Amino acid sequence: MGHFPQGISDRLPNVGYLLLGNNLISGHIPNSLCKIDSLYNLDLKGNMLVGEIPDCWSVTQRPGVINLASNKLSGVIPSSLGNLPTLAWLHLNNNSLHGGFPSSLRNLNQLLILDVGENHLSGIIPSWMGNTFSLMQILRLRQNRLNGTIPLQLCQLSALQILDLSNNNLMGPIPHCIGNLTGMVSKKNISVNQPTRSVEWYEQDVRVVMKGRELEYTRNLKLVVNLDLSNNNLIGTIPEEITSLGALLGLNLSYNRLSGQIPKRIGDMKSLESLDLSHDQLSGAISESITSLSFLSHLNLSYNNLSGPIPKGTQLSTFDDSFIYAGNTFLCGPPLPHKCSDDNLQSGNDDEEKDDKEDKVEKLLFYFVIALGYFIGFWAVIGSLLLQRSWRLAYFQYIDESTCRIKASLTIHLANFKARLTGILMLSDKLW
Repeated sequence: MGHFPQGISDRLPNVGYLLLGNNLISGHIPNSLCKIDSLYNLDLKGNMLVGEIPDCWSVTQRPGVINLASNKLSGVIPSSLGNLPTLAWLHLNNNSLHGGFPSSLRNLNQLLILDVGENHLSGIIPSWMGNTFSLMQILRLRQNRLNGTIPLQLCQLSALQILDLSNNNLMGPIPHCIGNLTGMVSKKNISVNQPTRSVEWYEQDVRVVMKGRELEYTRNLKLVVNLDLSNNNLIGTIPEEITSLGALLGLNLSYNRLSGQIPKRIGDMKSLESLDLSHDQLSGAISESITSLSFLSHLNLSYNNLSGPIPKGTQLSTFDDSFIYAGNTFLCGPPLPHKCSDDNLQSGNDDEEKDDKEDKVEKLLFYFVIALGYFIGFWAVIGSLLLQRSWRLAYFQYIDESTCRIKASLTIHLANFKARLTGILMLSDKLW
């Protein structure tokens, strides 16, 4: 309780760890902190500090951790933070910071965690983040006022395990390159990408919304893999490439304007424990592969335009709450109260599609046989004439002889016809 001492650099000139989190400290953060070159870990989270973050950080300082989360700080992110290239953990979340991201932050190429969630930041997500933060494992920008599209450069963050861009004003499609986030692809990649500073990881805490609840992770934070893009204005389809993120524990794309179908290979995301695709504009049938998600314990597909029978599977049968499918008028089957008009409708449609494919194959074979027969018959005659000179002469001689016979026959018949016609005319004249 009380105010932060203004002359702290005089009292503690060589302090390395200043851990005063979760107290009742009020007042401003003194600028004198910038004079302590030995300061490595500054933890002032969970207090009642007000005012702006000091903008006096020096290149002579070598801090690894700055945690100012959950205070009442205002103003902008100070550009002098870019003078701290050794900074690995930066927690500024749950304050009232505004403005954008200072370009000087691109100097922080050792950052593992950047948490600026629950503020009033505005503007776009800088594309340089993808080029700068090659080691970053947690990027948390949730609940701000960020706009624009999701930059493609974020796909270059190969070590990323938690990406939370929820509750902003982002628009445009989900990048198809999202499958390049290899830190989310395999659990093997998680262990490979772990930094050498393993001790400090146990001191970090990050809030993650998963399974419909906000959970705080500390000691097991390195094992959490989560992607949250909910509550934005994202459009387009869910890219099929997202299904390659096999290490994801949580995927939340709810409250957007996403359309199209649920990816057919959603079942490839074997580690999923929480899947929320509610309040979008998804249509079509629920992919049968969803029944392969054996670890799934939270599912919400409500308020879309999904249709057809709900897939039957061991894991899906544990979800007996019809709310997770609510708002999809044309969905049917358990656990919804209205049954499908024909429980075998889906299999019937499958059989019909199979029959159609077989009919098309038979027609193709039929036309192929006809074409082949015509080809063989045609070239059997023409080819033999081209290759055998004697046959060719005999053929054309036969044609000439046939033509002459036809011509002679026609001449004789025509002469006879004329003679009969002349006789008839002469007889007619005599009668008259």
